[in-house]
Amino acid sequence: MTEKKISPQQVVEHMLQEDLFSKWLQIEVLAVREGYCKTQMKVRAEMINGLGITHGGIAFSLADSTFAFACNSRNNLSVALDTSINFLKPVQPADILIAEAIEIHNGRSTGLYQISITNQHEHKIAIFKGTCFRTERHVVKW
Repeated sequence: MTEKKISPQQVVEHMLQEDLFSKWLQIEVLAVREGYCKTQMKVRAEMINGLGITHGGIAFSLADSTFAFACNSRNNLSVALDTSINFLKPVQPADILIAEAIEIHNGRSTGLYQISITNQHEHKIAIFKGTCFRTERHVVKW
């Protein structure tokens, strides 16, 4: 029996259908291909912390979702094994954040990704690194 080829776009669309948190963040997928994803979102008032800047979890969450889309893009169900983030600049209210995930390593059981987050002025605000574990399952079943 021949396996049906599922496109990276179909995988990410399927993931987004059930991803209530990414929907709440209002993440928009700009581009996706095997091992790569680019997304964006606008910072909203309810994302601001007590210091008047965006809560760090917002940038982390955007990067984490973008990481998930990139590492699952081949329809091989993959989950986060390890993640880290370095914040470089504060995110301001109403900023538009763009996250770009680039695959560094695509192994049989693990993958390594670097996600750069910039704002609408192309200022780099954070660098996220994620390692995923690849399971034997598919994201989209046929």
